[in-house]
Amino acid sequence: MINFERRLMASPYWKTYMKLKGKIKSWNDDKGFGFVELHTGERAFVHIKAFTSRVRRPVNGDVILYDLLRCHNNRYQADKIQFASAHKKSKSGSVVGTLFILIFCVLLAATVLTGKLPVAVAVIYIFMSFVAFIAYAMDKSAARKGRWRTQERTLHLFSLLGGWSGAWFAQNRLRHKSNKTEFKTFYWVTVIVNISAFFYLLSEGGIRFMSHIILFVAR
Repeated sequence: MINFERRLMASPYWKTYMKLKGKIKSWNDDKGFGFVELHTGERAFVHIKAFTSRVRRPVNGDVILYDLLRCHNNRYQADKIQFASAHKKSKSGSVVGTLFILIFCVLLAATVLTGKLPVAVAVIYIFMSFVAFIAYAMDKSAARKGRWRTQERTLHLFSLLGGWSGAWFAQNRLRHKSNKTEFKTFYWVTVIVNISAFFYLLSEGGIRFMSHIILFVAR
């Protein structure tokens, strides 16, 4: 790692393309900045605004993952900072979330193939997941460019209507809304409500309800 950093620093313009790891030192919480020591003995500036997640305030000794930048004044700065513990947690959560979606997709396919639910239900889930993913992508682009944002309740509505799997992939792949605790809590509420509605459709009452809907549409 020492040789890697030295090769990077020898270049006039560079940015690391892998995450470096280090501990925060000399953190001044009132001013919102501190430093992380490089393996070369030099220090990189750490600012609170460079953290990708602000679920808590940094403290001295926190282990962070970061991109290393060299500024015009030849000083070094940490960018796109993550807490190392949060990075590990997000990876494990990503695996669990992917497995959960795969299980649901298998269940959805089985209910459609066995005739318990019409094909239209699967089509709605696929369509709404696509809409949700695009909505998240557009909202992230708007946030970066300072344009009009998509309301959070609109994103939650897409999840509630069946697009929660697309929303989940957008949160994890695009790193958008994935660290806002309140948003994530409400997101999982929409997932629970939607899945509850899904299982209701498999009950006798749900089957009668779907029959009435199909007859109404067929008229």
